[in-house]
Amino acid sequence: MSVEMELRSVRVRYGPLEALHGIDLAVPAGTVTVLLGRNGSGRTTLLRTLAGAVRPSSGRVWWRGADVTGVPAHRRARRGLRFVPDRRAVYAALTVAENLALAAAPPGDLAPALDAYPELRPLLPRRAGTLSGGEQRMLALSRALLPPREGPARVVLVDEAALGMSPAVAARTYALLSALRLAGTAVVLAEQRLPAGLPPGSLAHELRRGTLAFSGETTELIQRGPQQAAGPRDDA
Repeated sequence: MSVEMELRSVRVRYGPLEALHGIDLAVPAGTVTVLLGRNGSGRTTLLRTLAGAVRPSSGRVWWRGADVTGVPAHRRARRGLRFVPDRRAVYAALTVAENLALAAAPPGDLAPALDAYPELRPLLPRRAGTLSGGEQRMLALSRALLPPREGPARVVLVDEAALGMSPAVAARTYALLSALRLAGTAVVLAEQRLPAGLPPGSLAHELRRGTLAFSGETTELIQRGPQQAAGPRDDA
């Protein structure tokens, strides 16, 4: 199992507060990795650090053997990283079709996105800002599922993938994201609870107050009991 990205002794500060306390974490290629933790645990900060949206106060970020700590988010995107944040993940003033066109490759080919989420087809002329929360989530994720113009996606990072979705659409979403691993893509999900139906060999890292409380396969976490499998409950 080759390592796609890696955090080495990463600390992240927001002013006087430290959100991550010396995190060491490897993200394998062709694998689904879940970052578990309630709000304030550091899971979103860790995801944003991988994306390049947050720069560590100390420690290093490595990608395929190269130090990318100082590489900004837009340059990581050009190298094949796709990041879907939990908020402001679509261009509200643009239509659904225009949002999809920004990511479509070849230009104009929206079929992969609409095949993934056919619910978006009748919404193509609508402005993204007028969609419901679940519809905006489908739009954001469908853009991440489109083949990048620069080549295959190497890393896909998603914060709260099923936010606002019905159970049926959420299950389809996790299946679509899990399928990306078959092309060698590293998929990293930040969640409060462990999603159902993840493929065998998926990994989980449980964060509490900016530190790792558990690292292993999702099956190990499930075996620890329902409370742990659902994610940490303590205040952070």
